[in-house]
Formats: sequence, C-alpha cells, structure tokens
Amino acid sequence: MGKPVALPPPRVGYYILGLFLSCAAIQTALLNIENPRAGSYTLWDLAVWAVLILISKRTSVKLPLSARVSHTFIVALAAVVYFPPWLAPLLVFLSSFDKNFGKVGYPWYKDLFNRVQAALSTGVAALVWSQVQLSSSLPPHLTDLVGIGAASLAYFLVNMSAVTYVIHLSSGLSLRKVWFENFSWLRTSYLLQAPIGLLLAEAYRTPLILGWGGFTVLLIMLLLYFSRYYWDEKVRLEESFNGTIELMVAALDAKDPFTRQHAERVAAITESLAKKLGFDEEEVKRIAYAARLHDIGKVAIPDAVLLKPGRLSPEEFKLIQSHPQKGLEVLRPLVPRLPRAVQEVILHHHERWDGTGYPMGKRGEEIPLWARIVALADAYEAMTAGRPYSPAKSPEAALNEIIMLAGRQFDPKLVRVFQQAWLEDPIWKDREVFLRRSTLPVQLPALPLPSPSAPASATWPASNSTTPGRS
Repeated sequence: MGKPVALPPPRVGYYILGLFLSCAAIQTALLNIENPRAGSYTLWDLAVWAVLILISKRTSVKLPLSARVSHTFIVALAAVVYFPPWLAPLLVFLSSFDKNFGKVGYPWYKDLFNRVQAALSTGVAALVWSQVQLSSSLPPHLTDLVGIGAASLAYFLVNMSAVTYVIHLSSGLSLRKVWFENFSWLRTSYLLQAPIGLLLAEAYRTPLILGWGGFTVLLIMLLLYFSRYYWDEKVRLEESFNGTIELMVAALDAKDPFTRQHAERVAAITESLAKKLGFDEEEVKRIAYAARLHDIGKVAIPDAVLLKPGRLSPEEFKLIQSHPQKGLEVLRPLVPRLPRAVQEVILHHHERWDGTGYPMGKRGEEIPLWARIVALADAYEAMTAGRPYSPAKSPEAALNEIIMLAGRQFDPKLVRVFQQAWLEDPIWKDREVFLRRSTLPVQLPALPLPSPSAPASATWPASNSTTPGRS
C-alpha cells in the first residue's frame, strides 16, 4: 500500500481553501476587466515570463520566523503591467511552484498555499492597476507611477497578511510577533522598488538590446540577483554579529556565578517598563537587547577584582567603574552596527538622577531615557540577587529602597511606572521564581537590523512538518 497523503491541520486546510476560493473569485472578476496598457503577446512571451517567475522563486532568503522572501513580487508586477489582468495571476500560479514540489515528504499543501497566495496577491494588484489606468485623468507617466504604487501596496497587503496568518495558524506564534520579526520592514521596500516592475514590462515591450526586450529584462534581473546576493550576505553577517554578542554575554554569565541570568532578568524588567511607557514592539525588542548587553564591559575586568568577596579598594572600585567605557571598547569592531540608543545604555546605565553617577556625571534628563530605564532594572535585580559583600534584599525591601531613591538615584517618573509594574506581580519580581521558570538556556535574540533594500515576496517555507520552523 502506498503512503497516505499528508493532510494539513484542519484550520490551515480551511484557510487555504478560503484563499483558493477568493483567488477564483478575483480571477473571474478579472475576465471582464481591461488593462489599457496590455499589448499583444505570443506563446513565446508567456514562456519567457513563466521562466522569469520560476527563476525569481528560486532566489529566496530566510527570514527570522518561518518565512522566506524572493523576487517574485517584482516579476509579478511586471506581468500585471504587460499582460491582460486575468493572465498575470494565472501565470504566477502555474509558474511559482516550489523546487521541492513532487519530492517525497514535501507537504503539497504548502506549495499550494504559496502558489494560491501569490496568485491572489497578483490578481488584486492587477485589479488595482487596471482600475487606476481606466479611471485616472493624470498624464500617462504619472498614471503609471500611481498605478504601480497602488498595485504594489495591494500586493504587499495581501501577500504579507496571507503568510503572516498561516504561520500564526500553524505555529501558534502571535500575529504581532510574526509580522514584526519578518515583514514590518518590507513595506518601504515594496513601495520604493515597485517601479522596477514597471521598468521590466516597459523594457520587454521596447527592445533596447539586439532587437529583443528579453535581453534588457535579463540585464535588469542580473542586477536584482546581485542585490539579493548582497542581502543574503548581509543576513549572514548579522547572524554572525548576533552570535558574537551572544557568546560574549554567555562568557560574562559564566565568569561571575553571582550574575547568573542577571542580564536576562534585567531585560525582563526593562521590557515590562518599556511596555508600560508605551514603547512599540520594535523599541521594546531593542531596549531589551540593550539591557542584555549593559554589563558586557565586565568581561574586561580582571576576575580578582570582579569576584572579590570583600570591600574593594579605591583603585579596584575605579576599575569596576570603568566597565561602561570598556563595554564600548570591547564592542568597538561591532559599534558601527549597534544603534546609538544601545550604545548609550552600555555607557550610561550607572548615571544617577542627581548627577553623582558615572562615568560622566550626567544628571536628570541629560541621561538618555533608555539608560535610565535599564539603570533602574539593573539596580532592582542587583538588590534582590545579592553579592558576596551584600546579602539579597526581599522584593518588598528592594521596592521600598527604590522608592526612597526616587529623585536621587532614579528618575521619579520611572519609579512610579516601576511600582505599577511590580504590583502586577510579574515573573521577575522574585528572583528565585524567575530562575526556576528560566531553566532552559536563553539565547540572545537577534537585534532587528533589517534593511529595506531588497524587494521581496513572502512565502511559507518548505518543511516536512506541519509546524514551520527556521529552515
């Protein structure tokens, strides 16, 4: 007996069916709509564009959470401009199959989903493009630019919404997390690079090289592939960058047993405060990243000083106070890639509200907000963790001390926010509870450093599992 055909989880299956029916409805509507810019075409033209779509599908790059991006977006928009409205989505559906399609173990429904959502995105873009062309009273060139921009936005919304939701259904990740990790930075790319689709169509329609427009299109595609190669290398570089930082944080954790998961708990407190202050999701992630790095300069402090059980001498204390500057020195090769706010946290997290802190004696709002937040989180964690020379305080005693130090060591407004967060009984309130619930190794999340330089279409990645993972 043959191996039974794998079926998607019911919710995913119904979702794919809904997308398919929506695609069919759009396709039916497009049969009665005209694209004034479409010209005549031959079977050769169809074959050429089918191959371009197929090739563009192969040039994809992994994203942080269960998705990939490719050049299909650009070629699909070009097909929308060049062909009748009904033909572009059909061409995308037939030509954008995955390279693993037909292989044993490959989930057929993932390929179906990717093809359906790509065709649906193209169909909606074709509908928008045609309506702009038919209704605009602007000069032709402006009409084309408005049309391609609107079509690009329509493609983006359908494509990204479809992929975000299917990852949410299959993995259980929140919609916000999937969107933020993978796609939030792509919207600028879609709008700014949409005219390349218009350029491809016009280049094919108006031969510039050896009497055939395909040569010009191939030249443009080569430039796009070069940009994709650059982007791929950029992603790998950022992975290496974050891996290096993670190793340094782990080395500090191993160096000082009294700071076990100190950085993680400081980051958890910082996240709570940032959310209370109304930071958006990207800012929350960045400040939590900064919190994990705040003490990185301690890797450059000799163990004899850092781990000394008794009182420090003035010279030793001065050496300890140098760890903020040493943090930036240690990270010097990576500093150009660190956001300024992250650098400010590393340098200023020991400044005090009254100006008696170090290393620069900044006071009040001269101290960057992110550094003030991390300073408060760092102090609470240290108070409740204890050191060889200072026994741990209870959560209540630490809170009372922080309240007493408002206006001297800490920003009074932040102290009020901290008190509100503390009263909600968060996991970080009690250190032992936090440690018990954090028994698994914690990896430093990747710093969000995406660049909107590469046009992309998102897809659900191939996997042998119904739950997508990083592939």
